[in-house]
Amino acid sequence: MMWNTIKKSLHGLLSESELNLWISPIQCQPQEGDILTLTGPDRFFCAWVEDRYLEQIRRVAREVGQFSDVRLLVADPQTQHFENNKRGQLLLPGTAATPKLRSLHPAFTFAQFMMGESNMLAGSACKALAGGEKTFGNCLFMNSSTGLGKSHLTQAVVHQVLQTAPSTRLHYLTAQQFTADMVKNIRAKSMELFSKKYVNNCDMLLVEDIHTLTGKAKTQEELNTILDYLIKSGRRVILTSAVPPNKLTDFDEDFRSRIASGLVTGIMSPDFETRARIIRHKMGQHGLPITDDQVGFMAEYLRGDVRRIENAIIGIKAQCCLHETTPDLAMIRDVVFGLTDGAAEVTAESIRDLIGRQFRVSIDELCSRSRKRTVTFPRQMAMYLTRKFTNQSLADIGSLYNRDHSTVLHAVKIITREMSQQSAVRQQIEILTAQLKR
Repeated sequence: MMWNTIKKSLHGLLSESELNLWISPIQCQPQEGDILTLTGPDRFFCAWVEDRYLEQIRRVAREVGQFSDVRLLVADPQTQHFENNKRGQLLLPGTAATPKLRSLHPAFTFAQFMMGESNMLAGSACKALAGGEKTFGNCLFMNSSTGLGKSHLTQAVVHQVLQTAPSTRLHYLTAQQFTADMVKNIRAKSMELFSKKYVNNCDMLLVEDIHTLTGKAKTQEELNTILDYLIKSGRRVILTSAVPPNKLTDFDEDFRSRIASGLVTGIMSPDFETRARIIRHKMGQHGLPITDDQVGFMAEYLRGDVRRIENAIIGIKAQCCLHETTPDLAMIRDVVFGLTDGAAEVTAESIRDLIGRQFRVSIDELCSRSRKRTVTFPRQMAMYLTRKFTNQSLADIGSLYNRDHSTVLHAVKIITREMSQQSAVRQQIEILTAQLKR
């Protein structure tokens, strides 16, 4: 039979496992002219074969049987009798029946993630990578302090890939889990299998908490080799860390350069508007009505990571259940002040938010290279107030606005001079200072 001849010819082109998994289950239908018609057990199987092997089959078919074309169809479920069905579900080469992934939070999806200026780039890049787009490249490094959404975005990518492209060979784990896996394989003298798992059998790699590899030279070396292959071969890579690459201490320079070879973006604390949207969304999830005044109060005081907002809403819901009532401003104030000691923390981000609202300038504009007076003056005010009310270094303040320490020092001198010369500037600083203290 001609199909058997074609299969024999494929032996020199494909591995034994590929032949057994993806070629042997295919059946040949009665010939119609010079077109060879093949059938596979299901739509997923046929899609995989069409993507990976059909062109090779067509080439061999033309050489062996002089067929003009090869068609691959899904077999009629009432008539198919494939040997592989007796052994259970077909598996991807090099994978287990149930992929081993780090535990996923069911709510960490793109639908539940609130986009804002503070996380727009990270969110957009993750959505693109999840959809297989290369708009932002194929490697992403996200950094932020805890509770700002980097794990949410990473798991949202995994959720979407598993839903829309389940055949993707995906590995999602923490840097600690990667280290433990490597040590286990070193002890078992099976590093070849370890490398094959992350190099040959990986379409997408997601590793969280890269900063925990500080001082672990062997792990850095092994991961560096894997990332080098994956990135150069166009595979998708997402890495997360508590700090940006340039602040990772005790890291090999080659490894530090590798992880920063793609898009590097930080996730900042959500601004006022984003906090307001998060509050409305999460209050709605808990079935709690809320007014604009209540949202504004919570958004003003619950700054920093999103977990503070979640803790406050849980407290509000508990109070509502206890008293069998709906939330009012007095109840919300008691709960929020219980978490914040009655005062909103003054941070570099909260000062930036305040300046943005007062001068009607977006965060993107404040961080841009614009030299317009309508942007440079608010930026200088923000730098001055951040230097006055926080313990941030000049370099840290500068990085918040994509500037260096000398720019911050210049801004402080400019505002100090104008306060002594112009009463209007002095009054503006006094008003802003009063709002920050309040």
